[in-house]
Amino acid sequence: MARLFDKNMFIMMVAVMLGIVIITYFMADLVNQSKMDTLTEEHVIEIEDINRRNENFTDYFLQGSVTIDSAREIREVGNYYFDFALFWYNSAIVNISNTSINKCIENCDNAMNEYANSNKKFELSKPFFEDAKTYTDRYETILGYYVGFAKAGQNITDLRYNASNYLKKVAENLSLGQMDNVSMLMDLFNETTGLYDEAFEDYESRKDQIDGYWFFSEDREAEYPE
Repeated sequence: MARLFDKNMFIMMVAVMLGIVIITYFMADLVNQSKMDTLTEEHVIEIEDINRRNENFTDYFLQGSVTIDSAREIREVGNYYFDFALFWYNSAIVNISNTSINKCIENCDNAMNEYANSNKKFELSKPFFEDAKTYTDRYETILGYYVGFAKAGQNITDLRYNASNYLKKVAENLSLGQMDNVSMLMDLFNETTGLYDEAFEDYESRKDQIDGYWFFSEDREAEYPE
């Protein structure tokens, strides 16, 4: 009877131990599964955040690029009118006529309008690149180049606007025979065009800086510090 009792006790103890092992295994599995679910959820959130940052970066960068390209195109139209204004002014100097003077004034007005619009576009492009900076840790340098380029664009359009305005006033005074004013205003015009030439070199240099940037080079940030 004692042997039967000991055998039954042994079987019960073995069953209890197996039960404890099985329960422990399932508990450990549940804990591990919970950890995996947490890691998976964190991973999904991290991927979603990366995608969101990439989308925002791309969106702001493209908007800035489109705006700055528009500024450059408008500036070129301003240059077209500016060159014609100079052409008609030189014609007026050779043979003073109301037609040449009026054509000069008209083209100066058109040039000033285009330069003002271009300047505004350059200004509008800057916040897009600044916003794009908040969504990247890698392309801050090139975004800084774009902001600098936009500022340079504003500078040259400001100077060309002023030069166009001086040339317009020169033509107006020429038509009135106010030669002292013509001389004074031409000095201001020449001074402004000299400043423009210097500013344009900076503008071109910044453009070359952007054109020479390799977006997908790992070491580019180090090669071209701000």
